[in-house]
Amino acid sequence: MSHPVFQQAVLIGKPQAAGISRTLADIAAWLAARGVEPVVEEQTALLCELPGYASASLRAVGRGAAGGVVGIVIGGDGTMLGAARELAPWGVPLMGINSGRLGFVTDIAESSWREALGAMLAGHFEREQRAVLAGQVVRDGEVIYSGIAINDVVVNRSGATGLVELRVDVDGTPMYAQRADGLIVATPTGSTAYAMSAGGPILHPSLPGLVLVPIAAHTLSNRPIVLPDQVHIDIEVASRSDVGVNFDMQHFADLLGGDHIRLHIAPHRAVFLHPPRWSYFATLRKKLRWHEVLGVED
Repeated sequence: MSHPVFQQAVLIGKPQAAGISRTLADIAAWLAARGVEPVVEEQTALLCELPGYASASLRAVGRGAAGGVVGIVIGGDGTMLGAARELAPWGVPLMGINSGRLGFVTDIAESSWREALGAMLAGHFEREQRAVLAGQVVRDGEVIYSGIAINDVVVNRSGATGLVELRVDVDGTPMYAQRADGLIVATPTGSTAYAMSAGGPILHPSLPGLVLVPIAAHTLSNRPIVLPDQVHIDIEVASRSDVGVNFDMQHFADLLGGDHIRLHIAPHRAVFLHPPRWSYFATLRKKLRWHEVLGVED
């Protein structure tokens, strides 16, 4: 093999996945034999048996990255997105090996990781940048919570009953007020997640846009809308209580009436590396079973 384009690879696993320790150990040994230093993400190292390899937090990896570092995720899309949230500010690219069914962003089958990584470490890959959504919760003029999301930010009811009342401004101009179960603000990456389930459109990941999708809106006139990605979105909570906001379904904050959720696209991007000849449309065909309708063989 030619000299690898990456000198260090941080291994990030989903510890509860069956057989993950063996897979991680195999990949670490394979990388080391090819002149790539394996480093195990600290939580992965705590829960998996991988003696003999250095470990580090993703923040430490990002801060020390100098261009020759890649993240290799073994798990599913959730594990990949969690790693992307940590490493995107540092520009560290990610490869995804799916330990179950192929995902939207973890697109290397576990059974063929040697072939895929061999080609990618030699520089044969498709490089893709994905938008990152940044947000703050502001209460009485004070920021009480900050977060980022690769998929979406969701404002919804946290109680069992009642609708959420929201007012949405775009670049300081009122857009609409709505009563619904909630509102999804999704990146193109997140357009195939919760937003699609709620009736939103699929956005190609190269599009510079955001999609706002009401969740079970009280009136049918509240429809999904696609906005340019340079806008600033302000969501005011008009409901008094039982409202929450989450970032990629991982980080949560409880809201009160009068709180504002302010969202914009972050200056940095999440970088994903795909195997040679990777196709977004092939991924959609497999995940959404479009090939069954079209009769297209992948």
